[in-house]
Amino acid sequence: MNKNNLLIFILALVFAGCEEMFSPADENLRTLENIYEDPSFAEGVLLNAYTRLPTNYYSFNEVATDDAVTNEKASNYLRMATGQWSAINNPVSQWDNSFTAIMYLNKFLEETDKVEWSYTSDTANVLFNNRHKGEAHGLRALYMFYLLQHHGGYGVNGELLGVPIVTESLNADSEFPSERNTFKECLEQIYSDLNKAEEYLPLDFADVDEGETPPAPYASYTSEQYNRVFGAVNRQRLSGRIAKAIRAKAALLAASDAYREGTNASWEDAAKYAAAVIDLYGGISNIDSKGHIFWKAAQVKKINLSKGYDTNEILWRGSLEGTGSTGREEDNFPPTLYGNGRVNPTQNLVEAFPMANGYPINSSNSGYNAADPYKNRDPRLAEYIVFNGGKISSKTITVEQGGGYDAVNAIKTSTRTGYYLKKLLREDVNLDPASTQAQQHYSTHIRYTEIFLIYAEAANEAWGPDGRGPHSYSARDIIAAIRSRAGIKQPDEYLQSIGSKEDMRRLIRNERRIELCFEGFRFWDLRRWKENISEEARGIRIANGSYSPTVVEDRNYNDYMYYGPLPYNEVLKLNLEQNAGW
Repeated sequence: MNKNNLLIFILALVFAGCEEMFSPADENLRTLENIYEDPSFAEGVLLNAYTRLPTNYYSFNEVATDDAVTNEKASNYLRMATGQWSAINNPVSQWDNSFTAIMYLNKFLEETDKVEWSYTSDTANVLFNNRHKGEAHGLRALYMFYLLQHHGGYGVNGELLGVPIVTESLNADSEFPSERNTFKECLEQIYSDLNKAEEYLPLDFADVDEGETPPAPYASYTSEQYNRVFGAVNRQRLSGRIAKAIRAKAALLAASDAYREGTNASWEDAAKYAAAVIDLYGGISNIDSKGHIFWKAAQVKKINLSKGYDTNEILWRGSLEGTGSTGREEDNFPPTLYGNGRVNPTQNLVEAFPMANGYPINSSNSGYNAADPYKNRDPRLAEYIVFNGGKISSKTITVEQGGGYDAVNAIKTSTRTGYYLKKLLREDVNLDPASTQAQQHYSTHIRYTEIFLIYAEAANEAWGPDGRGPHSYSARDIIAAIRSRAGIKQPDEYLQSIGSKEDMRRLIRNERRIELCFEGFRFWDLRRWKENISEEARGIRIANGSYSPTVVEDRNYNDYMYYGPLPYNEVLKLNLEQNAGW
């Protein structure tokens, strides 16, 4: 890591001041000493870690998988997927971003006890300090998770390695560690930080009514004191509930095929950590009936910023834009809606959607008709993907030969696969230059559906389709709720027909593929499952009513690419052991 990155915290932060015309302004250079007397400046150090969350924006790295391609020829993801992924060219690297965030957090944790967080109240000073410590520990755990996901792997000696664990701030004279900790040690550091976060943080940031006793560990404080620091206004900060969800994510990663041998992580633990979140949520019966279309206008409009209210689907999200935007639609609407059609779902993904009766399209019971391939399909297909004759923004899109600008490869912004992205796009955005209309968007850090799917996967591996362990629901129960919400015909005969752990595993992985598509999961799921990462990306060609699947783009990955590389420069500078193969 470049030592300049390690010193970002103590480098000058310049804030523009007012100037008298024709007279020089005093130098306004902020230093480390300013944090002790300026709590807003000190908090900015912590908030920097929030700004670096990779989930602040959707990456759409699915275009480097079997789920999508892009028509953007300069895309680094396209280069990566077609044979140019290396330790020098790594568009999915989290090394610099996550370590820089950790350096900020380390310095913050070292200095926060010295900051006067409140000039008016010693009590508020203590509470603010506790909250900030909890957030910092939770965020540090999350960034370690990202480092493991992106850079953990087996070294040349066959040991499963993580990254160097750094829990102290470094200065210009410090040496960055030249040895990687084991993956297991990094996982233990994640759990340690999350335990610390939960010691300081409430389960949720929510107001306590006047006269009510605040939740532990702050029951000795008044509601007024508590609400000032832990009230609903802080809802999008990292909370105790979010810490529990991060623990479930980390446990799932560690228990997966790519890492389990080197961690001895158990599926039982992953299920337990996910169940802890689900139980607090109120169980399966509380699943949000519209959770699978959380980005749509009606769902976004339910969010009440003044009350900190979200839909039941959202556990943690990014900021809701105040005035709205059009960027996501500009990138992905079809050309006839003034979009650039960037993300093109594949035929591979389309075939993963079952029929409305729940059966896979290759089942003899499905009723699938290759001559009319989109009829009677899982309703999620029409919600997530624009296919030939499908609609978006009330416009029917034609991708078949001779269908105009939206047809396959008609112009440079046309689809390459025969499909356009629909999920995550606001259909009430108008890109017509004569009447442009922006709308509010947000990105999701963690959805409850992800936690449900973590439990289903872990519970099935631990106890089989119907085993519950110490919990009150099974993998089958979870998948039944998700598929029923999606609109699969009930009773779900296909789900009922599944008897083996292996068949349930395939269904769970397919449901995860569908439910979480285009949210940045597929690239990492294929790797942690050690499934085929080189499946060619296919599309559809339609001419004279005839549908012909075709290969659009080959995937060129090697087996060692189940694990991402450490940056080449860091390996050279620090003599760090590289993951095998890179």
